[in-house]
Amino acid sequence: MKRRVGAVVMYDGSGFYGYQGQPELRTVQGVIENALERIFKYRVYTHAAGRTDAGVHACGQLVVFDCPNPRMMNKDIKNAMNANLPPDVYVRYVIDLPPNFNPRSEVYKRIYHYYILNTEHPNVFMRNYVWWFPYALDLQAMRKASEFLEGEHDFTAFRKSDSDDKRNPVRTIYRIRVIRMRGGILLFRVEGKSFLRRMVRNIAGALVKVGVGDWEPEKIKEVLKTRDRSKAPASAPPNGLYLYSVHF
Repeated sequence: MKRRVGAVVMYDGSGFYGYQGQPELRTVQGVIENALERIFKYRVYTHAAGRTDAGVHACGQLVVFDCPNPRMMNKDIKNAMNANLPPDVYVRYVIDLPPNFNPRSEVYKRIYHYYILNTEHPNVFMRNYVWWFPYALDLQAMRKASEFLEGEHDFTAFRKSDSDDKRNPVRTIYRIRVIRMRGGILLFRVEGKSFLRRMVRNIAGALVKVGVGDWEPEKIKEVLKTRDRSKAPASAPPNGLYLYSVHF
Protein backbone atom coordinates (compact mmCIF):
# COMPACT_ATOMS: atom_id res chain seq x y z
CA MET A 1 0.00 0.00 0.00
CA LYS A 2 1.41 3.36 -1.00
CA ARG A 3 2.06 5.93 1.69
CA ARG A 4 1.36 9.53 0.74
CA VAL A 5 3.07 12.30 2.70
CA GLY A 6 3.12 16.07 2.58
CA ALA A 7 6.21 18.19 3.17
CA VAL A 8 5.58 21.78 4.26
CA VAL A 9 8.38 23.70 2.59
CA MET A 10 9.80 27.21 2.68
CA TYR A 11 12.01 28.61 -0.05
CA ASP A 12 13.71 31.77 -1.24
CA GLY A 13 12.48 32.15 -4.80
CA SER A 14 15.25 34.56 -5.83
CA GLY A 15 17.40 31.86 -7.40
CA PHE A 16 14.65 29.87 -9.11
CA TYR A 17 12.74 30.00 -12.38
CA GLY A 18 9.53 29.38 -10.46
CA TYR A 19 8.23 26.30 -8.69
CA GLN A 20 7.21 24.05 -11.56
CA GLY A 21 9.87 21.79 -13.06
CA GLN A 22 11.33 22.91 -16.40
CA PRO A 23 14.09 21.19 -18.39
CA GLU A 24 17.52 22.82 -18.07
CA LEU A 25 16.24 25.44 -15.59
CA ARG A 26 16.63 25.59 -11.81
CA THR A 27 13.19 25.21 -10.26
CA VAL A 28 11.96 24.42 -6.75
CA GLN A 29 10.22 21.24 -7.90
CA GLY A 30 13.39 20.18 -9.68
CA VAL A 31 15.68 20.50 -6.65
CA ILE A 32 13.12 18.77 -4.39
CA GLU A 33 12.76 15.82 -6.77
CA ASN A 34 16.56 15.65 -7.16
CA ALA A 35 16.85 15.45 -3.37
CA LEU A 36 14.23 12.69 -3.20
CA GLU A 37 16.03 10.78 -5.95
CA ARG A 38 19.27 10.87 -3.96
CA ILE A 39 17.43 9.59 -0.88
CA PHE A 40 15.35 6.81 -2.49
CA LYS A 41 17.60 5.99 -5.49
CA TYR A 42 14.92 6.60 -8.13
CA ARG A 43 12.76 9.49 -9.29
CA VAL A 44 9.91 10.41 -6.96
CA TYR A 45 7.40 12.78 -8.53
CA THR A 46 5.74 15.50 -6.48
CA HIS A 47 2.61 17.66 -6.56
CA ALA A 48 2.34 21.08 -4.94
CA ALA A 49 -0.48 23.25 -3.64
CA GLY A 50 0.67 26.26 -5.69
CA ARG A 51 2.92 26.92 -8.68
CA THR A 52 4.76 30.08 -7.75
CA ASP A 53 6.42 32.18 -10.46
CA ALA A 54 10.10 33.05 -10.81
CA GLY A 55 11.27 35.21 -7.89
CA VAL A 56 8.26 34.39 -5.71
CA HIS A 57 8.89 32.94 -2.23
CA ALA A 58 7.06 30.52 0.04
CA CYS A 59 6.76 30.04 3.78
CA GLY A 60 4.23 27.20 3.72
CA GLN A 61 4.18 25.45 0.35
CA LEU A 62 2.69 21.93 0.55
CA VAL A 63 4.60 19.35 -1.51
CA VAL A 64 2.94 15.92 -1.75
CA PHE A 65 4.52 12.64 -2.85
CA ASP A 66 4.35 8.88 -2.31
CA CYS A 67 7.09 7.76 0.07
CA PRO A 68 8.82 4.63 -1.27
CA ASN A 69 9.77 3.50 2.24
CA PRO A 70 6.57 2.94 4.28
CA ARG A 71 8.56 2.42 7.48
CA MET A 72 10.45 5.70 7.31
CA MET A 73 9.45 8.11 10.08
CA ASN A 74 8.26 11.59 9.12
CA LYS A 75 11.08 13.24 11.05
CA ASP A 76 13.57 11.07 9.16
CA ILE A 77 12.04 12.08 5.81
CA LYS A 78 12.35 15.72 6.86
CA ASN A 79 15.97 15.32 7.98
CA ALA A 80 16.96 13.38 4.87
CA MET A 81 15.37 15.95 2.56
CA ASN A 82 17.04 18.88 4.33
CA ALA A 83 20.40 17.11 4.18
CA ASN A 84 20.03 16.87 0.38
CA LEU A 85 18.39 20.21 -0.40
CA PRO A 86 20.23 23.45 -1.21
CA PRO A 87 20.29 26.17 1.47
CA ASP A 88 17.50 28.20 -0.18
CA VAL A 89 14.93 25.41 0.36
CA TYR A 90 13.97 23.96 3.75
CA VAL A 91 11.40 21.36 4.84
CA ARG A 92 9.66 22.60 7.98
CA TYR A 93 7.83 19.36 8.75
CA VAL A 94 6.34 16.23 7.13
CA ILE A 95 2.82 14.87 7.69
CA ASP A 96 0.87 11.76 6.64
CA LEU A 97 -1.95 12.25 4.13
CA PRO A 98 -4.77 10.08 2.72
CA PRO A 99 -3.57 7.81 -0.14
CA ASN A 100 -5.33 9.78 -2.90
CA PHE A 101 -4.82 13.28 -1.49
CA ASN A 102 -4.48 15.88 -4.27
CA PRO A 103 -3.15 19.27 -3.06
CA ARG A 104 -4.54 21.15 -6.04
CA SER A 105 -8.14 20.17 -5.34
CA GLU A 106 -8.27 19.41 -1.60
CA VAL A 107 -6.75 22.65 -0.32
CA TYR A 108 -9.68 24.91 0.63
CA LYS A 109 -7.70 28.07 1.41
CA ARG A 110 -4.44 29.56 0.22
CA ILE A 111 -2.99 32.65 1.89
CA TYR A 112 -0.57 34.92 0.06
CA HIS A 113 1.38 37.79 1.58
CA TYR A 114 2.68 40.70 -0.48
CA TYR A 115 5.22 43.03 1.15
CA ILE A 116 6.00 46.62 0.16
CA LEU A 117 8.83 48.63 1.67
CA ASN A 118 7.19 52.06 1.76
CA THR A 119 10.18 54.23 2.72
CA GLU A 120 12.05 57.16 1.20
CA HIS A 121 15.22 55.13 0.66
CA PRO A 122 15.62 51.47 -0.35
CA ASN A 123 17.13 48.77 1.78
CA VAL A 124 19.57 46.97 -0.52
CA PHE A 125 19.58 43.93 1.76
CA MET A 126 15.83 43.48 1.26
CA ARG A 127 15.74 44.07 -2.50
CA ASN A 128 14.88 40.42 -3.30
CA TYR A 129 12.14 40.19 -0.66
CA VAL A 130 10.00 43.36 -0.89
CA TRP A 131 8.81 45.85 -3.46
CA TRP A 132 10.43 49.16 -2.61
CA PHE A 133 7.89 51.92 -3.25
CA PRO A 134 8.97 55.38 -2.04
CA TYR A 135 5.71 57.29 -2.63
CA ALA A 136 2.97 57.98 -0.07
CA LEU A 137 0.14 55.45 0.03
CA ASP A 138 -3.38 55.99 1.37
CA LEU A 139 -4.15 52.88 3.44
CA GLN A 140 -7.81 53.74 3.96
CA ALA A 141 -8.39 54.08 0.23
CA MET A 142 -6.65 50.76 -0.44
CA ARG A 143 -8.71 49.04 2.25
CA LYS A 144 -11.90 50.36 0.72
CA ALA A 145 -10.78 49.23 -2.74
CA SER A 146 -9.93 45.75 -1.49
CA GLU A 147 -13.56 45.23 -0.41
CA PHE A 148 -14.63 45.25 -4.07
CA LEU A 149 -12.34 42.27 -4.70
CA GLU A 150 -13.70 40.12 -1.91
CA GLY A 151 -16.28 37.47 -2.77
CA GLU A 152 -16.83 35.59 -6.01
CA HIS A 153 -15.90 37.43 -9.22
CA ASP A 154 -14.63 36.87 -12.73
CA PHE A 155 -10.95 37.84 -12.36
CA THR A 156 -10.05 37.86 -16.06
CA ALA A 157 -8.85 41.48 -15.71
CA PHE A 158 -6.42 40.36 -13.01
CA ARG A 159 -4.93 37.27 -14.64
CA LYS A 160 -1.66 37.00 -16.57
CA SER A 161 -2.32 38.64 -19.94
CA ASP A 162 -0.51 36.10 -22.15
CA SER A 163 -1.42 33.09 -20.02
CA ASP A 164 -2.39 29.80 -21.65
CA ASP A 165 -4.35 29.02 -18.48
CA LYS A 166 -7.79 27.91 -19.69
CA ARG A 167 -9.26 27.46 -16.22
CA ASN A 168 -12.47 29.13 -15.14
CA PRO A 169 -11.59 32.77 -14.30
CA VAL A 170 -14.29 32.92 -11.61
CA ARG A 171 -12.53 32.82 -8.23
CA THR A 172 -13.48 33.53 -4.63
CA ILE A 173 -11.44 35.79 -2.38
CA TYR A 174 -12.39 35.35 1.26
CA ARG A 175 -10.57 38.37 2.63
CA ILE A 176 -7.94 41.00 1.86
CA ARG A 177 -6.19 42.88 4.64
CA VAL A 178 -3.97 45.96 4.23
CA ILE A 179 -1.67 46.25 7.24
CA ARG A 180 0.96 48.83 8.15
CA MET A 181 3.84 47.11 9.97
CA ARG A 182 7.01 48.37 11.61
CA GLY A 183 9.94 49.71 9.63
CA GLY A 184 7.84 51.08 6.78
CA ILE A 185 6.60 47.63 5.72
CA LEU A 186 3.14 47.40 4.20
CA LEU A 187 1.47 43.98 3.97
CA PHE A 188 -1.31 42.85 1.65
CA ARG A 189 -2.73 39.57 2.98
CA VAL A 190 -4.93 37.83 0.40
CA GLU A 191 -6.96 34.74 1.33
CA GLY A 192 -8.81 32.62 -1.22
CA LYS A 193 -9.51 29.08 -2.36
CA SER A 194 -7.41 29.30 -5.53
CA PHE A 195 -5.86 31.93 -7.77
CA LEU A 196 -5.18 32.55 -11.45
CA ARG A 197 -1.67 33.07 -12.80
CA ARG A 198 -0.24 36.35 -11.47
CA MET A 199 -3.57 37.27 -9.89
CA VAL A 200 -2.21 38.32 -6.49
CA ARG A 201 0.54 40.45 -8.03
CA ASN A 202 -2.01 42.15 -10.28
CA ILE A 203 -4.24 42.84 -7.29
CA ALA A 204 -1.26 44.37 -5.45
CA GLY A 205 -0.49 46.59 -8.44
CA ALA A 206 -4.10 47.78 -8.59
CA LEU A 207 -4.26 48.55 -4.87
CA VAL A 208 -1.09 50.64 -5.16
CA LYS A 209 -2.72 52.52 -8.05
CA VAL A 210 -5.51 53.41 -5.63
CA GLY A 211 -3.05 54.15 -2.82
CA VAL A 212 -1.22 56.87 -4.77
CA GLY A 213 -4.52 58.50 -5.77
CA ASP A 214 -4.46 57.66 -9.49
CA TRP A 215 -7.66 55.64 -9.06
CA GLU A 216 -10.65 56.05 -6.80
CA PRO A 217 -11.40 52.85 -4.84
CA GLU A 218 -14.55 52.25 -6.93
CA LYS A 219 -12.38 51.94 -10.05
CA ILE A 220 -11.50 48.41 -8.93
CA LYS A 221 -15.14 47.36 -9.34
CA GLU A 222 -15.26 48.91 -12.82
CA VAL A 223 -12.11 47.09 -13.94
CA LEU A 224 -13.42 43.77 -12.65
CA LYS A 225 -16.56 44.17 -14.75
CA THR A 226 -14.59 44.84 -17.96
CA ARG A 227 -12.93 41.37 -17.85
CA ASP A 228 -10.12 43.08 -19.78
CA ARG A 229 -6.52 42.73 -18.56
CA SER A 230 -5.48 45.86 -20.48
CA LYS A 231 -7.72 47.99 -18.21
CA ALA A 232 -5.73 47.05 -15.08
CA PRO A 233 -2.25 48.36 -14.15
CA ALA A 234 1.01 46.47 -14.45
CA SER A 235 1.80 43.58 -12.12
CA ALA A 236 3.61 44.23 -8.89
CA PRO A 237 7.13 42.72 -9.01
CA PRO A 238 7.50 39.07 -7.95
CA ASN A 239 10.01 39.60 -5.13
CA GLY A 240 7.39 40.92 -2.69
CA LEU A 241 5.12 37.86 -2.98
CA TYR A 242 5.04 34.86 -0.63
CA LEU A 243 2.84 31.77 -0.55
CA TYR A 244 2.31 32.07 3.18
CA SER A 245 0.23 28.99 4.00
CA VAL A 246 -2.29 26.45 2.73
CA HIS A 247 -5.25 24.95 4.59
CA PHE A 248 -6.83 21.57 3.87
